[in-house]
Amino acid sequence: MEQAELARRGAREALADIEPPRLADRIDSLLATASMAPGALVLLVAQRADPAVDPEALSERAAGVQLIYEGLRLTRTLAHEEPWADSEDQTAANLDVLVADILVSRGFYLLAMTDAAERAVETIRAFGRDQTHRREPDADRATLDANLERDVFELADVAAASAVDPPVPTPVRGALDRLAREAGDPLPDAATLFRGTTLLPSADGHVPPSATDP
Repeated sequence: MEQAELARRGAREALADIEPPRLADRIDSLLATASMAPGALVLLVAQRADPAVDPEALSERAAGVQLIYEGLRLTRTLAHEEPWADSEDQTAANLDVLVADILVSRGFYLLAMTDAAERAVETIRAFGRDQTHRREPDADRATLDANLERDVFELADVAAASAVDPPVPTPVRGALDRLAREAGDPLPDAATLFRGTTLLPSADGHVPPSATDP
């Protein structure tokens, strides 16, 4: 799926200056296996709003959303698994903490000068609040965890919609709402997640109808 590969390439380019090699290799290995759905979503929404838009021009926005998600997702995994408690060698866990911080900060850097910057800040803050509330005895942990995917999909929507002049079509909004409600961890690959929705045309170029269509 070209949108997913463009998002992956943009993310790698944004992190090309990371050193030392061990840190860079760890980041690259994460990006190699990650679902590019958040980044691809930016491009798909923009293309559905304006078919003439150049996806390459939006690759930094796609990469920004993708990196924020990857960093927060890794942080969530570390918080849940607490790898420090199971091993005397904490090198790998400490490296992942650094990786998560780099991913989020670089992702925000890519969005800082766009109209999605405010939503990016709120996405990061909301994640922190949710993970704090998750520690409470009566917390709905599943819902709090799932908020990350929902919030990141909404961030992708803002990043896309603010980059094009036509408004995002109503059927696309419907697909986004459903995906935000249903997406979970781990996210499937982008092509699988978006197949059959109004975000992804079929092989013959036909856009499938949405449940929100009249």
